[in-house]
Amino acid sequence: MDLMELYRELKGRTFVDLTHSFCPGIPHYPALHDMERRDLYTVENDGFWVEKMTLVGQWGTHVDSPRHFVPGGRTVDQIDVKEMFLPLVVLDLSRDVSENPDRCLSREDILAWEDSYGRVPEGCFFALRTDWSKRWLDCDAMDNKDEKGIAHYPGYSLDSLKFLYEERGVTASGHETADTDCGVDSSNGNMVCEHYVLAQDRYQIELMANLDKVPPTGALIIAAFPKLKDGSGFPARCFAILP
Repeated sequence: MDLMELYRELKGRTFVDLTHSFCPGIPHYPALHDMERRDLYTVENDGFWVEKMTLVGQWGTHVDSPRHFVPGGRTVDQIDVKEMFLPLVVLDLSRDVSENPDRCLSREDILAWEDSYGRVPEGCFFALRTDWSKRWLDCDAMDNKDEKGIAHYPGYSLDSLKFLYEERGVTASGHETADTDCGVDSSNGNMVCEHYVLAQDRYQIELMANLDKVPPTGALIIAAFPKLKDGSGFPARCFAILP
């Protein structure tokens, strides 16, 4: 099959946008400043429209480069484009999370997934579905803090990530929450899971959307983002092509 035949084949498949639209006021990591946005020129006054936007790199659905946590790690512009086009695996923990928002992905969860769908393929993008993205635009619901200010949202366990990256050889991973780590850990300044992923010289995508519309296996993901020189992270545009 030549490339044009492949293009025609893929074009006929279903595409799923895995990205939230971003703007000022969206849910974000509490330590980060809100986005600012204003018109510099307008069609009405100047014949063309140009906006000025001020935002942190980790805004909306975004990529974290290894440098985000690791001194000397790769930056956004150093991530090869071949790492952005990958087989997509989706593990669904949404039912468990609805009963226990502090639920963390375990090695046993991955092994149970493999019992149903086969071995997690080497070189894939692993996405953790929790349906937390359905809380999008409600900052309080995303943080889900208790009366002591401790956040309660799902994430990975360190053991699950070591299994994925060291024993299954995944290329990248992503999730629907603002952190790799569970909210209870992040609230206490414990970011060991996020540090682990980036220390493997891998990238991750945070605040993903629409994972409930993607099958557990068989889809492809394009996880693209601007080539910011020496960037720690940047808003991403991710989408899946379904089998």
